[in-house]
Amino acid sequence: MKAFVTGAAGFIGSSLVDRLLADGHDVVGYDNFSTGLQKFLATARRNKRFKMIKGDVLNATAMGEAMEGCDFVFHFAANADVRFGTDDPRRDLDQNTVATFNVLDSMRALAIRRIAFSSTGSIYGEAAVIPTPEEAPFPRQTSFYGASKLGAEGFIAAYCEGFGFDGYVFRFVSILGERYTHGHIFDFVKRLREDSSTLTVLGNGKQRKSYLYIGDCIDAMLTAINSGPKGFNVYNLGTDEYCEVTDSVGWITERLGVKPKLEFTGGDRGWIGDNPFIFLDCSKVRKLGWKPKLTIRDGVLRTVDYLTSNSWVLEARS
Repeated sequence: MKAFVTGAAGFIGSSLVDRLLADGHDVVGYDNFSTGLQKFLATARRNKRFKMIKGDVLNATAMGEAMEGCDFVFHFAANADVRFGTDDPRRDLDQNTVATFNVLDSMRALAIRRIAFSSTGSIYGEAAVIPTPEEAPFPRQTSFYGASKLGAEGFIAAYCEGFGFDGYVFRFVSILGERYTHGHIFDFVKRLREDSSTLTVLGNGKQRKSYLYIGDCIDAMLTAINSGPKGFNVYNLGTDEYCEVTDSVGWITERLGVKPKLEFTGGDRGWIGDNPFIFLDCSKVRKLGWKPKLTIRDGVLRTVDYLTSNSWVLEARS
């Protein structure tokens, strides 16, 4: 396989690049480095089967030229922070939905017919069914991020129907692990390194969330691609457990050896579009033979250890 990876310098993208190279594939990375980090590609750049091209997914012409000769696309470039959607709604539309259309139409022009896409459990909004299966009815969308990802999924499904693509859509819970660069663990570790006396927690801390370790995430995606059916496919990716935000806070502070005073902003959610309970039914991908190796607690602790051992990441993302 010769893979084209958008968002190749990001947390998930760079981790996937390393895995694909280790498995013997050729990889072309594509990233504009607006949030991706050059250091994440240090190992890949030493591999002669890797080529990195700086470019933007909103530049369809440049991306099509970079994609030529590839036979599988992993589309992971996105605006990935759900919290700030109301600050600039157009950003989610452009970077998630329009960018996905550009990827798909470049593939069509080049006769590339296989794509994997990083979607999100946020598309379920505040689901009525818990744990939430892939075929759950969609409630109203509660975030611009989720709405933009759902729009992208729709285009992928249409290209699979109209042009015979094989599409693998992965609806993630939050992903943790090495190279993690945004989210509550990043924020908490950064704040506690600056001042360990107090920690502000958005909402009431009772929000229930599920998380998945990056290695398990990549294992799940490759299992589905290699063992799942052709055509349009949707898979939830997560663990069979969830935790409260205060559980995560406890694991983080214990690992750091600090005992801050917790200050809660109040309410059952941290921001507009925050879902107070996310727990996905992942039995579909499990039936293909995959199961996570790490618990949520183990994933949180590995993330804390990575951030404390690589403080440059905290500064690079400031």
